[in-house]
Amino acid sequence: MFSRLGDVAKLNPFNNPAYSAPPASNDKPMSTSLPVRRFSAASAATQHSCEFGSMKYYGICGFGGILSCGLTHTALVPLDLVKCRIQVDPGKYKGIVTGFKVTLAEDGSRGLAKGWAPTLIGYSMQGLCKFGFYEVFKIFYSNLLGEEKTYLYRTGLYLGASASAEFFADIALAPMEAVKVRIQTQPGWANTLREGVPKLYNSEGLSGFYKGLVPLWMRQIPYTMMKFACFERTVEALYKHVVPKPRAECTKQEQLVVTFAAGYIAGVFCAIVSHPADSVVSKLNSDKGSTPIQAARTLGMAGLWKGLGPRIIMIGTLTALQWFIYDTVKVIFRLPRPPPPEMPESLKRKLEAAK
Repeated sequence: MFSRLGDVAKLNPFNNPAYSAPPASNDKPMSTSLPVRRFSAASAATQHSCEFGSMKYYGICGFGGILSCGLTHTALVPLDLVKCRIQVDPGKYKGIVTGFKVTLAEDGSRGLAKGWAPTLIGYSMQGLCKFGFYEVFKIFYSNLLGEEKTYLYRTGLYLGASASAEFFADIALAPMEAVKVRIQTQPGWANTLREGVPKLYNSEGLSGFYKGLVPLWMRQIPYTMMKFACFERTVEALYKHVVPKPRAECTKQEQLVVTFAAGYIAGVFCAIVSHPADSVVSKLNSDKGSTPIQAARTLGMAGLWKGLGPRIIMIGTLTALQWFIYDTVKVIFRLPRPPPPEMPESLKRKLEAAK
């Protein structure tokens, strides 16, 4: 099955025959009759460590996802903790500055690190599935659509692939997210992951770990759809309208700067789209026995948008760093990195003929 998946990946419109690891000799690359997207000569000359769409390719992409999500979310635990407390108890934690002051006064500097372990584990697992499955589904869906439709409907493809990947990523994240939110928002409940897991299991059973899964889907799937689709199209727009030279002529460092900028822009939109559901998740995990509808009613319309400011800062920075780390992993491991999409020659000919 895996070898068949690799064969299918070679034929999809995101691939390029030159993406296969080239031979050491100076022989000319093999020709192919398959219609493929046109890429720059610089891509063809690059030595890649594996074939596009191979199991090694997916594995390294998943590893990049572990690093990009696990490390960034853990680094921002203090801001995440204050954001969650603002959402759950806005009367006490009136804003981001007040939230930090109250937390430092009550728990000290160590209190800002509460929930770091479930954050590291949970979001590492989420990153593995999010980025790894995104590459899988993007290739799978593009192969179903074909070259021309992949280009014409690429935004829909990005949305569909990212939504499919996030569905599975949240199943991996939900248990650790449930423990994290309780540690951060329920004083005295538990201070560590080792305390929190058995306590949650004894009080609510296995279902307690997945209590927030549906609102997590409500938060994360729109967030991830925006994160990937906005990023992909922003990168395309930056190279087309902002960067003064083609991507093929940019150094790896310059390309990573574009990646960071596009990631931050995507992150701002992600935060806005997913914030109401994020507030519901925080409230739901802090109130035992409540449902998503009850949590939303308790918060009210104004409460659903509490903490948006710090979340924009957090998610903007987070998303930019995630894409930067993920792309850096691809560079370090010499993975194929397709340039922004170009209109297929066959589609150009059809449009010319239609004039």
